[in-house]
Amino acid sequence: MNIALSQGAFDSALQSDQENMSSMTSIKHLPRSRFTRRATAAEVTRGLDLSGKNVLITGCNSGLGFASMHVLASRGAHVIGTARSREKAQLASERAGAHISPVACELSELDSVVACSEEVRGLGCPIDVLICNAGVMGLPEPRQKHGVEMQFLTNHLAHFVLVNRLLDRVLQAPAGRIVMVSSLAHYFSVPGGINFNNLAGERHYDPWTFYGQSKLANLLMSNELAKRLAGSPATVNAIHPGIIQTPLMRNLSTTLFNLSSALSWPFARSAEQGAATQCYVATAPALEGVSGAYFVDCNPARTSIHARNPELAARLWAVSEELTADYL
Repeated sequence: MNIALSQGAFDSALQSDQENMSSMTSIKHLPRSRFTRRATAAEVTRGLDLSGKNVLITGCNSGLGFASMHVLASRGAHVIGTARSREKAQLASERAGAHISPVACELSELDSVVACSEEVRGLGCPIDVLICNAGVMGLPEPRQKHGVEMQFLTNHLAHFVLVNRLLDRVLQAPAGRIVMVSSLAHYFSVPGGINFNNLAGERHYDPWTFYGQSKLANLLMSNELAKRLAGSPATVNAIHPGIIQTPLMRNLSTTLFNLSSALSWPFARSAEQGAATQCYVATAPALEGVSGAYFVDCNPARTSIHARNPELAARLWAVSEELTADYL
């Protein structure tokens, strides 16, 4: 999957979603906001007082995570920021001028995810918002760890472990919210959505369809968890942040990065704009009780047919439990 092609395809799919949204019975009843794709995280949270709220963000040291940390901390939230090392999280806090609780969490190492969850539990506080933000994209060569391909591990399984290990803390909050940072790339996953027979990528590997598979997994996890949280005050939703040139693109070759930058500039957005939707879904009073939805540009949007498959979501949850049994 060519990255230049994917940029245009993303924009086309998004336009199609918005055009068809009025006919989607599953989303037409959801609250809509006045914000557009150019809104920033600061704008969508303006006027909110998050004092007393505890917000956990993975990948707080750069990109969308850094922008989210900066804005939510400025609104009074106590941010628990994770990065690959405590030092990176602490440096990000100092760079943002925000006081956070820095925690190390290397998502490609499930032992590190477990250690992170234990440290967070040791803080003794409920979690009002858990934003599963960090990830990797477009690894050029297949890499395996824990028996699966690295994008699936880092983007999905690591957050699956983190969320499950901290779910009781989310439920302790008056109305805890979980935000899964997915992507419009979920439309461009492997055939069938999730290839359970090739999660290691050893039979066939394409960087972009495997990235799409991991982002579809984020969405399916959100949908299945929403069912499991039904009847509780906690909610979970997924979002697409838009096309942003952040350190997530660090695995692209120089040529490919420059090409994608040139072709995507008309609809690319800043990290502050990209963080708007996850900050909106994490904090907007209008979304109280909304769960199992997908948001683009701070508004509900249509997902792919695979993302709307409850059997696929249930199977992914079961397989994820099996793969991470030693870490849950």
